[in-house]
Amino acid sequence: MQNLLEAIDEQKKLSNWNLELILIDDGSRDNSYKKIVELAAIYPYIKGIKLARNFGHQIAVKTGLAHSTGDYVAIIDDDLQDPPSLLPGFFEHLDKGYDVAYGVRKKRKESLIKRVSYNSFYRILKQLSDTDIPLDSGDFCVMTKQVVDNMLKLQEKNPFLRGIRAWVGFKQIGVEYERHARLAGESGYTLKKLLKIAMDGIFSFSSVPIRVITILGVLGLSFALVYSAITVYGYFFSGIPVKGFATLSILISFFSSLILICLGIIGEYIVRIYDEVRNRPYTVIDQTINIQ
Repeated sequence: MQNLLEAIDEQKKLSNWNLELILIDDGSRDNSYKKIVELAAIYPYIKGIKLARNFGHQIAVKTGLAHSTGDYVAIIDDDLQDPPSLLPGFFEHLDKGYDVAYGVRKKRKESLIKRVSYNSFYRILKQLSDTDIPLDSGDFCVMTKQVVDNMLKLQEKNPFLRGIRAWVGFKQIGVEYERHARLAGESGYTLKKLLKIAMDGIFSFSSVPIRVITILGVLGLSFALVYSAITVYGYFFSGIPVKGFATLSILISFFSSLILICLGIIGEYIVRIYDEVRNRPYTVIDQTINIQ
């Protein structure tokens, strides 16, 4: 956090920004919020928000957007993989009439497994989604307040912000950059959190999974009819005795597993519907600093 602040403060002086910096403590178990309070006493443009528990990265970012007041709003993580020195170039696109300038990662200094996973996810999502979500674009971006206000109208409990950003429209441009390695520490994105974000993206912006169930049902029925016809014909007209206990066991196991997968897909949609109809607030704020 300290490194990020120093980088932003340096860029603030170079670019003469009238800046507010909103720092979100997403229910961390260390002294992050205490550090935010200390920094806010030194840098008056810092605003701090402590969430009552860990609500997830996307909710934390959404909370920050909800409390932003500037004409231009930037989203940036504190690991300096997306350096603040890039922001002036992004803001220039907004000055030219664009409403959103989002980062497109042309290189990622991460492990091969992560790079392959990220690349595969974005391309699968693009094929499945009804919304044109740009490839290799994360949350790092700058937006006008009009875009932010319209994004916040979507009161989803499991938001996928880069998808929502694409969904609201307006004039957008991708800006390529080389993503840096983490300056220190380890990523808070565990496999579980990455899978949740991936599922939020797919289930929030695609109806393809639910339609695949119908296709699988039709294919399964067609296979069953053809296999039954072959079996009956062989028994009555070719004298082939009906055997195949092993085959029967395999077919039952296969289709039972397929049914469970289909029920899981349906369940994902139902759970998300349930989350929305309960109408709970998407987050709970414990403490704030320098926020009216």
